[in-house]
Amino acid sequence: MDLQITATAPEHPAALLDLPWSIPLEEWPEEHLVALPRGISRHVVRFARAGEEVVAVKEVGEWAAVREYGLLRDLDRLGIPAVDALGVVTGRTDGHGEPLEPVLITRHLNGSLPYRSMFETTMRPSTVSRLLDALAVLLVRLHLTGFAWGDCSLSNTLFRRDAGAYAAYLVDAETGQIQPKLTQGQRDYDIEVARVNIAGELMDLEAGGSLHPSVDPVLFGEAIVERYCALWHELTHESVYPLGERHHIDHRIRRLNELGFDVAEMKIQRSPDGDSVTFLPKVVDAGHHQRQLLRLTGLDAEENQARSLLNDLETWMATQDDYAPGDPLGARPEVLAHRWVRDVFRPTVRGIPRELRATVDTAQVYHELLEHRWFLSERAQKDVGLDATVEDYLRNILPHTPKAPPVPD
Repeated sequence: MDLQITATAPEHPAALLDLPWSIPLEEWPEEHLVALPRGISRHVVRFARAGEEVVAVKEVGEWAAVREYGLLRDLDRLGIPAVDALGVVTGRTDGHGEPLEPVLITRHLNGSLPYRSMFETTMRPSTVSRLLDALAVLLVRLHLTGFAWGDCSLSNTLFRRDAGAYAAYLVDAETGQIQPKLTQGQRDYDIEVARVNIAGELMDLEAGGSLHPSVDPVLFGEAIVERYCALWHELTHESVYPLGERHHIDHRIRRLNELGFDVAEMKIQRSPDGDSVTFLPKVVDAGHHQRQLLRLTGLDAEENQARSLLNDLETWMATQDDYAPGDPLGARPEVLAHRWVRDVFRPTVRGIPRELRATVDTAQVYHELLEHRWFLSERAQKDVGLDATVEDYLRNILPHTPKAPPVPD
């Protein structure tokens, strides 16, 4: 059987052809590999350079590779945070004509880390909690779209910094399946698997001396269940309000927006006696602030980063002479937002030397500058401004900030 590459875009096969497919993955020469931290996997996984991109290559059976490739593409279409599937390579043979396992190729997620790399320095309990919060949000989003993971764990997740929190990305869809709607039993199974896996992974870290002594693996395994159930209830439960207090519906929608979710469809039903109304959000989409920031500015950020940037944008807009909400003669929000990107956001981020921000995305850099500006202003009892903030941040903060390993040129 001839070598065959199935890829998502025309440019990928050409770059992928240069990789040594006739050599078993675990024996690939160093010249093709990129030194990036890898999580635990039941398969052989390597990071390699393919043209201008860094890709993750995983050896797996043909049926599993094709199936996972399709699932990851489906998740991308659904807007779920997951690694991008780039291609599948089949028909591999070695120099003696013996068959080699097919591979699944995904795009390296810039700025991301597997959980084990994050625990190389003992992580504080509050940071572990933020990781679990991110994983709970990811699991809820998967379930809302009808995706049953089947193997939810820290090992099958990548984490990126998102303002003061983390964003979780699915990295292994091998055991997953997509259905129109999940049953309670399917969701319960995923939650139980997550609880057991996370407790086991934390116990493993504990045995290796990498876990903070105050972190109880069993309790933190149970915490993922509590976080998931609380978020799922908030997003899906049915509310009953007195007829004359329908403003509670608006309040709940705003609360969902604050959690980062949009209500795309809702069901409102009046009671038979006319004294109350029942409200049920039927379809809930994640990424409320992401979409709002992207629409206004064209900036693509994680959810918490987007919330932080939108707050700064709104504060800045209020200082502009042509800002007049509701006045048809005032500047449109999109115009003001474009001006903010041009005159505030970009000049501020460019104040950070390129080599110092190579491993941190610009939205995260700007958020950290906003946080540092608040700290400096509180200490000085006045607004110190962005220029002074950048200068102090460069001198006292950024050199000591842990970063994801850079992708080699």
